[in-house]
Amino acid sequence: MKPIRVVIVDDHEVVRLGLKTLLNRVSDLEVVGEAGSATEAEEVVAATQPDVVIMDIRMPGGSGIEACRVIRSRWPEVKVIMLTSYSDDEAVIGSVMAGASGYVLKQIGTQELVNAIRRVYNGESLLDPTVTGKILERVRSGVTGEGDGPPIPGGESLTEQEQKILVLIAQGKTNREIANKMYLSEKTVRNYVSNILGKLQLHNRAAAAAWAVRHGLDGRGGAEGQGRV
Repeated sequence: MKPIRVVIVDDHEVVRLGLKTLLNRVSDLEVVGEAGSATEAEEVVAATQPDVVIMDIRMPGGSGIEACRVIRSRWPEVKVIMLTSYSDDEAVIGSVMAGASGYVLKQIGTQELVNAIRRVYNGESLLDPTVTGKILERVRSGVTGEGDGPPIPGGESLTEQEQKILVLIAQGKTNREIANKMYLSEKTVRNYVSNILGKLQLHNRAAAAAWAVRHGLDGRGGAEGQGRV
């Protein structure tokens, strides 16, 4: 079985060395590159084409959040886990909106980090529901800084079933809750979520939820029964 290819980005060499040593001891993981800055991160990802990037949020000379946004834009198949010393709401929300699959604290245990890498590699999210809720409140109050803008291309191509699932995502439902409500398997729901993200050109379910709220599809304004996005 091919190992999960990992790139580590942190401005502290000791942190990079420690993570590299720990992760290379795991049989299904392989550290294929490391970087000490946001700019270098983009270069290393371009050269190594990893599966997962572990990215420090705060680095001198460039934000890990901006590097995450660039990487996810240029290589959407690469998953990014943000690494932070503190659970800072502003930084975490910014990371998620930039396309990160989630975040972990630097104090995380080795096995927890390994599990986090495996989860995002398999398409899961590490987002705490409270973080998703805060993102949605930002969107509802109009303070995301992005503005409504024109509809995202592809929104009109959502099927009726995908629209229903998008509404439930915007309401903060998990895949299991959606599956139970719509009498589907969790695997089927995951496939629907993946299709929705692809059609809307979005990075993760938090961004999909934000998109739905901006367009009145969170079920609060009667949009749940609309026939089209």
